[in-house]
Amino acid sequence: MLSSFFRLKENNTTVKKEILAGLTTFSTMAYILVVNPVILSKAGMPFEAQITATALAAVAGTLVMAFYAKLPIALAPGMGLNAFLAYTIVLRMGYTWQFALTAVFLEGLLFIFLSLFRIREAIIDSIPINLKHAISVGIGLFIALIGMVNAGIVETGMTYIGNNQLDGVIVKMGNIKSAGPIIAMLGLLVSAVLMFKNVNAALLIGIAVATVAGIPLGLTQLPAGGKVVSLPPSISETFMQLKFEKIFSLDMLVILFTLLMVNLFDTVGTLIGLCSKAGLLDKNGKIPQAKKALLADAIGTTVGSILGTSVVAAYVESASGIATGGRTGLTAFTVACLFVLALFFAPLFAMIPAAATAPALIIVGMLMMSAVKQIEFNDVTEAVPAFLAIVMMPYTYSIAEGIVFGMLSYVLLKLFSGRKKEISPVMYVLAVLFLISFFVR
Repeated sequence: MLSSFFRLKENNTTVKKEILAGLTTFSTMAYILVVNPVILSKAGMPFEAQITATALAAVAGTLVMAFYAKLPIALAPGMGLNAFLAYTIVLRMGYTWQFALTAVFLEGLLFIFLSLFRIREAIIDSIPINLKHAISVGIGLFIALIGMVNAGIVETGMTYIGNNQLDGVIVKMGNIKSAGPIIAMLGLLVSAVLMFKNVNAALLIGIAVATVAGIPLGLTQLPAGGKVVSLPPSISETFMQLKFEKIFSLDMLVILFTLLMVNLFDTVGTLIGLCSKAGLLDKNGKIPQAKKALLADAIGTTVGSILGTSVVAAYVESASGIATGGRTGLTAFTVACLFVLALFFAPLFAMIPAAATAPALIIVGMLMMSAVKQIEFNDVTEAVPAFLAIVMMPYTYSIAEGIVFGMLSYVLLKLFSGRKKEISPVMYVLAVLFLISFFVR
């Protein structure tokens, strides 16, 4: 039944491969169950309720992706937009978290509308093929950087070093003698060797080995009292806490525009990169079931806001499951099931340190670099936009920003080079929106 519904033979995969892929994807993104509540609690949202809301929102979005779009991509409340909700809307602008959830709810409804009428799909289709390959490469570099930062192999951001002097190095080597880098490099070695031996569960085994190695080093914290099972916290404090009193204010307009722009191109970039890596793009570079895939995050965001959490988006960590062999919605369904289990086994999943998942992210980043071979570097009007899209993702720590730089430079270069016929009408519209977005931030 599973084989026929998800068309496993047609996609050259098996139930075992798909389940292993789901386990791998979940293990690399399970951190969101802790990180999202921590960030949103800064806005005054109940921490324990956020654990349940985060898991249920991930389940809702991922199930739509699994059974409707049938793609091996998992969804959950996205990093970046949760910080925008907490630190900008609530702490800086002074609105309540209920108002912020209302903005997320409205954005979800708008995304459902844009997805149903294929407006978001048209945006994806308008992106030139060279930029699509560049997005895949840029995401690879971005994923690898996330893994290295999580492990402490590298450190990012300028810090004070004394006498009000700033350490001006934006990215530098971390303390490689500490526990994080040690277990990450061990997991990386194990995963790479197992991949060489064609072991399907290589990334998952690498995560497990790194997690176990972290116990004597004090990085892996075993559940208190050996308790690994617990009842999910209630979401009564965050469920349906929407407030519509100020939805027609200028601030709401700015907030909605920001949420739409960032989430739109984070999702677009992630879908393109993941489908490219999985070999799912068609001969014209289009994503199969694009409309259905885009509806998944729109529905997930709407449901998530009602439950009481931030914007739901496709997770770039899904690349780890794809690298393991995931090709269908069965991978996503496995992830959704694991998020349900996580509600009852949260202490067990919470013990996996971020450094233990770093090897999977680093290897996936390496694998996604292969798309660079498909980019046309002989034409400068194609090469410069592709290059900017690639480097700006890790440099700005944002998939969306990389796409903005790549697409905006593409339009300007083609326009001033006398090759405006190569620019689609949708690209012109997007370029104008990108310019506007710079002035409303």
